[in-house]
Order: sequence, then structure tokens, then C-alpha cells
Amino acid sequence: MDQAFIPAVFHRGGSSKGVFFHAKDLPQDRAKQDAIFLSVLGSPDPYGRQLDGMGGGISSLSKAVIIGPPTHLDADVDYTFAQVAVDRPLVDWSSNCGNLSSAVGPFAVDEGLVRASDGEALVRIHQVNTKRIIHARFLVRGRRAATEGDFTMAGVAGTGARIRLDFLSPGGGATGALLPTGNAQDVLEYSGRTYRATMIDAANACVFLDAAELGLTGTESPDVIEANPATMALLDALRRLAAVRMGLCATTDAAPLAIPKVAVVAAPAAYRALDGRETPAASHDIAVRMISMERAHRAVPLTGGMALGVACRIAGSLPQQVAGHTRDDEVRVANPSGVLSVGAEVRRDGDGWFAESAVVFRSARRLMQGSVAVPVRLL
Repeated sequence: MDQAFIPAVFHRGGSSKGVFFHAKDLPQDRAKQDAIFLSVLGSPDPYGRQLDGMGGGISSLSKAVIIGPPTHLDADVDYTFAQVAVDRPLVDWSSNCGNLSSAVGPFAVDEGLVRASDGEALVRIHQVNTKRIIHARFLVRGRRAATEGDFTMAGVAGTGARIRLDFLSPGGGATGALLPTGNAQDVLEYSGRTYRATMIDAANACVFLDAAELGLTGTESPDVIEANPATMALLDALRRLAAVRMGLCATTDAAPLAIPKVAVVAAPAAYRALDGRETPAASHDIAVRMISMERAHRAVPLTGGMALGVACRIAGSLPQQVAGHTRDDEVRVANPSGVLSVGAEVRRDGDGWFAESAVVFRSARRLMQGSVAVPVRLL
């Protein structure tokens, strides 16, 4: 027998999809988990399609999740995230997926890990990668997470049941500080030029750059950005410099692939979203185009959106200067798929800043359940 089968659930969470596993069904050895996830998702694939696995050829569709018993007193479950590269044999454990976070609570209820009566359920999630707590609130019908509703979100067709995610104290999960350099704004030097940057660690480590300084408008589609190899190379070079400045690595060559995420921000401007709809300038406070796993993201990684929402609340940060005035209750973030609203509570803490929470709304749906095949030699 060449293949064995591991219980798994294929789940959409927000604008991402991933394969969910119970911790008890996987070997504890991280190297074995890496090999299993690469096989399950179909990586590495030099053709970039992951046809021999469950992945979809882009970073938002090449993900794995492990759910296990809580190791934190304030949590109901542990949630560990693995980002699987498409074209190379690499699994990155350094960050969280905010979108798939929305599927963790429903998974826990549907799998019987958390008991919930009909009505609003609260599942307290320990995000193991970032060592932070997430509260997921969602509707339960018939003791299972509801999937049907009238909630819409950019980047996902149709409607679904709304899920509220509260990321508690999201700052410093990767670096130990909300502002790893201690500054709301820094300067990165590369190839004889300087670039203003805000490096922030809120939900995920991110570096935000000014679109205009990069020769961009902030309204470009992902395909247009990727079609410019010089721009992609510059963004990756600046991302790696930021990784060193943020203390994520000692050298640029050692920078993790998943973080820091790099993004360009711009003032509001009208643009056409990926579904063809015109998005007016008045619909948002700031525009962002984000690179994830060396690919231009077709929406915005949810943790990146939350980091941007937090940054917009910090006086003197590049996003705050670009956005100007934002409403007190939310920051409206324009991205290639539409507009994402992010809530952020940020306060001054002595000479620095502290993020109390970041709030977003998503939907999720279980797409398939059963067992996924892996080569016996990997177990």
C-alpha cells in the first residue's frame, strides 16, 4: 500500500482556504508535519498549480491548520498555522493567517471540541504561532456553526453567516513589540535611495511603504504589479531589510518568507476591483497592495489589514499620514478585491503605543470532510 489516509477537513475561512487537522492525527515531529503538508497541498510544483494536491497555486490557497487541546488558561483550543510555499519545499511557521482564524471557532464546534448551544457562540482561540488570544463569535444552529446568512465580504462570492474576530493585544507576537524599532516611521536605504517605512508587529509583522516613492499609484491590480519584475525585486529587498531592522533575522538572506509582509499604501483614489466593480475614492480611507509569499495578494491578508488598521491609529506613522483623518470606529482599507473595514483600539503607553485589540468580520464554510491521502513513507 503506497498511501495512507489522515482525517482532515477542507475549510474556507475569509478569503483563504486550508486543510484542517486534529493534532492527535498528526505526528508530533515538525519535520514530518512539513513533509505531510507539502504532499497534501501539492508542493513543490514548478508549474505553480499544485495539481497533485489540495492547494490552489497561490499563497491564500496553500495553507494547513492544526487544532488541538488548549495550552493556555484563557483558551478553548490551540490553533497552529502553517503557510505552505507553492514552488519550493518550504513550510513557514512564523506567522498567523487571520482569514483562516475565522474558521477555527466553527471547526471546533462542529468537531465537538467546544460545546455550544444554539445562538451566539464564543470560542476562545490560542494562536500558537503568535502566542495571542483570539475571540471568535458566531451563530450556531442545530449545535453546528451556521453558514448561511446575509453577510458579504470582498473577495468571496455570495453571502454567509457573519463571524466576529477580536484579536486581543495583537502587538508584538513576532518581535515582542508593537513598534519593533521603537519608531512610528523609519527610513530604509537600498541601492542609493531612501524609502520611508513603518514597521509594525500587530497580528503579523508588516512593513508599509509609500506607493509614490516606489513609482506606484496604489490602484494597480495584482497582475500589473507581478508583471513588473523590478518592482517585485525592490519590494522583496526592502522587505528583507525590514526583517533585519525588526529583529526577525540577523541577515537579509535569513529573512522568513512569510513575514514581514510588505505592502504599499496610498491615499484614497477610484479604481476597478477584480470583480469589475468601480470603487470610488469616498468608499475608503486608505489603499493597500500587499505582497504575500512573493506574490501580489488578490485581496489583503487579514492580519496585514489589521496591522494597517492599527498603524493608521499611531500618530506619525506612514499609514496615518497617508490616510489622514479616519473615523473613530473603523478604518476602511481598499484592496484589489474591494474594501475591508478594520476596527482597532490603540492607546499611548508611556513613550510608546499599545494595541488593545483589532476587530474584523469574516465568514467561513466547511467545504469537504473525510480523509486526505499521503504517502505511507511520510508517516
